[in-house]
Amino acid sequence: MGKNMKSILSIQSHVAYGYVGNRAAVFPLQRLGYDVSVINTVQFSNHTGYGVWTGDIFSAAHIQNVLDGLWENGALSNMSALLSGYQGSAELGEIIVKTVQRLKQERPTLVYCCDPVIGDVDRDVYVKPDVAQFIKHHVIQHADILTPNQFELAYLTDTLHLDSLENVLAACQILHARGPKIILVTSLTCANVPPEFIEMLVSTPQGAWVTRTPRLYFKKAPSGSGDATAAIFLAHYLQHRDPVQALEQVTAAMYALFKATHNAGTYELQMIAAQDDMVDPDELFSAERVVLDENDGA
Repeated sequence: MGKNMKSILSIQSHVAYGYVGNRAAVFPLQRLGYDVSVINTVQFSNHTGYGVWTGDIFSAAHIQNVLDGLWENGALSNMSALLSGYQGSAELGEIIVKTVQRLKQERPTLVYCCDPVIGDVDRDVYVKPDVAQFIKHHVIQHADILTPNQFELAYLTDTLHLDSLENVLAACQILHARGPKIILVTSLTCANVPPEFIEMLVSTPQGAWVTRTPRLYFKKAPSGSGDATAAIFLAHYLQHRDPVQALEQVTAAMYALFKATHNAGTYELQMIAAQDDMVDPDELFSAERVVLDENDGA
């Protein structure tokens, strides 16, 4: 790809073992042809879902120092996008926001994709309260693409019940009004969807589209899927600037990854084993435009 290769700055957590944070995001981005500059917000032995882990959360000063070095050597001058995930502190959130603002001053076409890592249905809020609030009130307004799961969408919009597609779309409209033009809702389950399926939805000013795949059941669900989803969606969006096509591509890629992980019977995503299928999946899933019945109040 040479001089035309797109570059992405990814600021997320890092683990020595397993696939979450940058470990789940950087490899797919590279396989899809992107040059990735990586800043790790933490370095842990493994993700915290194991219950036992070691390592350190890097200070905001450390992260800023790394960024300063990248600015000084010109490494950030050609970035096409910034991808952020887990933020260990509100101070780090402030650094990410300032970095986005500075990058966009130099390159207005830069895309900021924010994965608002806050919590999940089975774990509730698992980041520090000040981090969750900072993301909610100060980070998402700067995002071009936002990739919350269903729990995070409810948290960010103070919505108690997101059990219907109508409520999900209404919550997306609340976030659109705050800034993000594209919202990808991951791991979506609504009352009208049979339990053997799971969906993803993309909402834009032009409308909303949804994809549906078979649900694969795990004894213990692997972590890192949201990190991989945000990265793969961003990669495909940057290629053609079509959020619906990116939705279809990330759906197929993630289903291939989940299928390989399910077949292997492992707790960690089978990122390496499924790498070819993530790039060129065998099974494809078409996105359908969301049209609510008049009885739904749309």
